[in-house]
Amino acid sequence: MYNLFIFFLPFLLCNTSDALRGGPVTGGWSPIRNVTEPGVVDIGKFAVDEHNKNDHASLKFKKVVKGESQVVAGMNYKLTITAADDSVENKYVAVVWDKPWEKFRQLVSFKGPV
Repeated sequence: MYNLFIFFLPFLLCNTSDALRGGPVTGGWSPIRNVTEPGVVDIGKFAVDEHNKNDHASLKFKKVVKGESQVVAGMNYKLTITAADDSVENKYVAVVWDKPWEKFRQLVSFKGPV
């Protein structure tokens, strides 16, 4: 048992030290610093379009106001989006799974208004 602890100790310390330094932790969510970046905006628009198709809604994308990303088999994006239904604007939270090298993008969840 002691040998297993000694074997896994470096792995535990490595992940802990990354987290303490503020670096990305595999599987953890990291803030997106520039939510106006075209790639992030594109994912936000995709989320609203997919929600509209799936729920027969008619939201109009306005902007991404906040976002986080998570490294998985690809990238998860958790975006807070402003969208309008007629003239009423609300915020929604969408999670999108993206694997650009496979040309794969999927809306995982869309919640709101929040």
